[in-house]
Amino acid sequence: MKIEVLADADAVAHKAAAIIAAEARDAVVARGQFIVAVSGGHTPWIMLRDLTGEKVPWEELHIVQVDERIAPEGHPDRNLTHLRESLLTRVPLRPEHIHAMPVEAPDLEAAARTYARRLVEIAGSPPVLDLVHLGLGPDGHTASLVPGDPVLNVADRDVALTGVYQGRRRMTLTYPIINRARRILWLVTGKEKAGPLVRLRDADPSIPAGRVRQDHALVLADGAAAAELGTN
Repeated sequence: MKIEVLADADAVAHKAAAIIAAEARDAVVARGQFIVAVSGGHTPWIMLRDLTGEKVPWEELHIVQVDERIAPEGHPDRNLTHLRESLLTRVPLRPEHIHAMPVEAPDLEAAARTYARRLVEIAGSPPVLDLVHLGLGPDGHTASLVPGDPVLNVADRDVALTGVYQGRRRMTLTYPIINRARRILWLVTGKEKAGPLVRLRDADPSIPAGRVRQDHALVLADGAAAAELGTN
């Protein structure tokens, strides 16, 4: 795992946008499309706004969700709400290339299976995503792979449902599809992430993030999050 430390969250977001744009251009040349999975969070929304200023082959770009809260359409808890505000209303992305998790469906288990089939349609069988963007929680979670949840043990599905976490159930990508990705890009900012980042670097399996493969991973961290890296 490579870790790059930048001055602050804005610098992390800007660098991440430049990396995603470059990866998109390369993927389109190599394979004709670019499939990126995005997570939620304050720094990622800045990243997506910065991406609007980059040279991106929007017509060939597919956006899928890493995870989503079970909440009504347009609710501020939804990652899709912020994704639309930050990016989707600002760029010429084809509507059919925006693959939102169907968390409003009455049968959520069936909806998770439907989303998994959609990933096969756009990314092959088994689906291989070009880039997965991940964040790191103070408790060591990533995506909606949270400590103590049975979803951590899902090995036969690419999309699954969690129990209640911070007030809501979630739909999330699981380890198998995350670990098949061609590139994993972590954005880690804030002093509360300093301890978890050390454990991520060390591939500590006692935190969910520590079970994500590291050989194709890049971490962009701000100085606060990286504060303990040199002392452990």
